[in-house]
Amino acid sequence: MKKFIKALSLFLSTTVLLFAAGCSNGGGNTTTTTQDPAPAQSSSEDSGKKYTVGIIQYMDHVALDAAREGFIEALKDNGYVDGENLTIDFQNAQGDQSNLSTISDRFVSNNVDLVLAIATPAAQSIAGKTTEIPILATAVTDFEAAKLVDSNEAPGGNVSGTTDMNPIKEQIGLLAELVPDAKTVGVLYTSSEDNSIVQAKIAKEAIESMGLNYVEVTVTNSNDVQQATQSIVEKCDAIYIPTDNTFASAMPVVHGVTSQSKTPVICGESGMVNNGGLATLGINYRDLGYQTGLMAVKILKGEAAPATMPIESASRFDFAINGTVAEEIGIEIPAELQEYIIKSE
Repeated sequence: MKKFIKALSLFLSTTVLLFAAGCSNGGGNTTTTTQDPAPAQSSSEDSGKKYTVGIIQYMDHVALDAAREGFIEALKDNGYVDGENLTIDFQNAQGDQSNLSTISDRFVSNNVDLVLAIATPAAQSIAGKTTEIPILATAVTDFEAAKLVDSNEAPGGNVSGTTDMNPIKEQIGLLAELVPDAKTVGVLYTSSEDNSIVQAKIAKEAIESMGLNYVEVTVTNSNDVQQATQSIVEKCDAIYIPTDNTFASAMPVVHGVTSQSKTPVICGESGMVNNGGLATLGINYRDLGYQTGLMAVKILKGEAAPATMPIESASRFDFAINGTVAEEIGIEIPAELQEYIIKSE
């Protein structure tokens, strides 16, 4: 375990250095890079312009909510305050595609100054409605694979933002350390979510490269989650679930099954762990949202446009371990990871 933690420490340090080098022209490490709110506020007040930002969120769950909150916080810290020089039109589609279309039409009709799209389906919906309004997306795993940009390095259109691509290989490594006797790893994801398909492919490669067997079960919507989970626990020793929107919102259902079968679940992000998973090494979505907000500030100031803003990656990852779940399923948490234990809600 000490060797694993040391390797992860090196990985995270390298990630931060690569991020800093690759994003010197846009965004930054949210824990160390902030902008002085005074100049931004003075600029917006001097111009007298009031902005409207539409926020289209795919559904309710902890990660997506945190990303939205971080985004709004970044705007506020830089002088763009809802109710003063900014109007935020927040709309939640509740996981419904027709709602996404209606909300997108609303924003285009109202000609908002900028749109924040939270999660891949939301980004795809609004991007399909306008090529003029600047769009920033977050909680999207691969913008290029989702056909939102020409390339992640040079978006080329009116869409840019931040990716929530996780350190999937390291997450599988964490699974192997916590469940050393596992022979078969099952992966659960939604077959219609592009971000989940990308992550499942990477997970499969990581699992098989470690000499473990891979099985998967997919769902089409939240109604399938319980049956899918019941099916996969009979085929595997541990489960991996990526940052999948359907499963993130249904983790209590997953936990209801896995707590009975004593099956460890490694998740893509900490909100899923808090709601019934065992552990993760994942993104802080509030920080990711804040990072996206800093990109929005540059667009609102006229300093940059989505076409020339490369997709930005998270600057750090956090461990999260659910101590209650560990006790339920009989997993002993190594001393090196005790400080990362969180309480389940």
